[in-house]
Amino acid sequence: MGIQITVRGVPEEVRDELAARAALARLSMQEYLRRELERIAARPSLDRWLESVRERKELAGTRVSSCSILSARDSDRR
Repeated sequence: MGIQITVRGVPEEVRDELAARAALARLSMQEYLRRELERIAARPSLDRWLESVRERKELAGTRVSSCSILSARDSDRR
């Protein structure tokens, strides 16, 4: 059996929206929320993702100037 999580103080309108989404997905509220939590946990947080981008950027050892980026962007618009 998995771990139980209790969330207190959820506004009624939030609960109603989640219940409606669960119903549309033909899931119980519990199954819907479990799937949403699994989806969230499977993705890195924004901070973790940005850190990995910074690390890859440092490892690459190259930089692209803002002028080059803007020039490439603008070349597609002509």
